[in-house]
Amino acid sequence: MNRTGFRTNLRSALTSRGLTVRELSVITGIAKGTLDCYLGARASMPPADIAAKIAAALGVTVEYLVSRHEAQARESERRENAIGAVLQHLAELDERDVQTVLTLSKTLKTQAERA
Repeated sequence: MNRTGFRTNLRSALTSRGLTVRELSVITGIAKGTLDCYLGARASMPPADIAAKIAAALGVTVEYLVSRHEAQARESERRENAIGAVLQHLAELDERDVQTVLTLSKTLKTQAERA
C-alpha cells in the first residue's frame, strides 16, 4: 500500500464530504490522534480492519483510499453521473429555460478560464 496515496485519498474523501478529522473520529470510534497519524507527514498505514471502518464511514471503498488510480476513477465516475443527471433535467425544460442554462454554463466556463 502506498502511504502517500492513502493520506492524499483520505484527505480528499474527508474534504469532499465536508468532514473534519474529529467528526470522522466520532463516527468511527477511532481516536483522533490515530487518524492524525494516517494524515500526517509520516503517514502511517492503518490495519485492514481500520481502513475498512474508515472507508465505510466515508462512503468509499478501501481501494479508493489505498489506490490513487481508483480514487481518480471514482471521481470521474461521480462527475459522469452528475453530468448525466444534469442532462436528464435539461431534457425536461422548455426552450427558454434551456437557453437560460446554456447562458449560465457559458458564464461559469468563462469565469473558470479567468481563475
